[in-house]
Amino acid sequence: MVLLSTAVAVCGSFEFGTCVGYSAPAQAGIVGDIGLSNSQYGIFASVLTVGAMVGALTSGRLADTLGRKMTMRLAAIVGIFGWLAIYLAKGATMLCLGRVLLGYCTGVLSYVVPVFISEIAPKGLRGGLAASNQLFICSGCSAAYIIGATISWRSLVIVGLVPCVFLLVGLPFIPESPRPTSGERKNSVLHYKSLGEHVESVLGLPKARIQDLFHRKNMYAVIVGVGLKVFQQLGGINALGFYTSYIFSSAGFSGKLGTTLIGIIQIPITLLGALLMDRSGRRTLLLVSSSGTFVGCFLTGLSFYFKAQGLYTQLVPTLALYGILVQKLRN
Repeated sequence: MVLLSTAVAVCGSFEFGTCVGYSAPAQAGIVGDIGLSNSQYGIFASVLTVGAMVGALTSGRLADTLGRKMTMRLAAIVGIFGWLAIYLAKGATMLCLGRVLLGYCTGVLSYVVPVFISEIAPKGLRGGLAASNQLFICSGCSAAYIIGATISWRSLVIVGLVPCVFLLVGLPFIPESPRPTSGERKNSVLHYKSLGEHVESVLGLPKARIQDLFHRKNMYAVIVGVGLKVFQQLGGINALGFYTSYIFSSAGFSGKLGTTLIGIIQIPITLLGALLMDRSGRRTLLLVSSSGTFVGCFLTGLSFYFKAQGLYTQLVPTLALYGILVQKLRN
């Protein structure tokens, strides 16, 4: 039951990845068909983060009030409306509306999916199952990159709709988290009773309050946890995800080929990270990831510096390729 529940939940992670990866391969088609300028397309790509912020702010309250399953169901429905809005769009307004809805969907899923998985996973499997969240985010992004290189931007919407449908279909067949606030608590405990002490420990946890984050004993963990997420975003991963094809093209490298290469390579690298999570430890992997961030940013920046200065022009595409690959894979 744990594996089935995780398999259903990570459909939300896959949806997250398709939302992030959609804008890169779709840029040329949308700009050509709708007639958007680069600045207008920049707004379309980036408003995903606006919706995501709203979704993230409301996700905790929704998950505690409605339960984890209902929150995932709500996010999937919002995601379907977002994709349909993009598919039917004739202008910038409808495109941006759909993108904001997708952002809200991803903001909610980015919280509720890993929380749900961590609450149902036994200690020995928790690292690997939790890593499946990131694995399927990368898988969704890769699917958007690879498939988007071969089909139109409207057809690519189907890739985003499929995980939403799978999530809606699968949720009725799995129990609620062992720590819901809904009336499904007893049923969920029965379904997950094979986890034994894990479920009892989850049920025995005290109800958390926002004030608890600021207790002295929790402050160090909060600062480290929040700091890691902040610096991950400041590393520019979303900018690379949204404009990968354009960045490659600007460096003189094929945008379709570049995004396809990233799509192919990042899945096995993420899988390797998931396998090493419990063996090598989080700290070691974080240090490796941070080093990769530096190297990737440095190489990408160096390539465009050379281009602007007219130096080593033959190296510009290669440096950009390696820089973006390292930057993407470190996540």
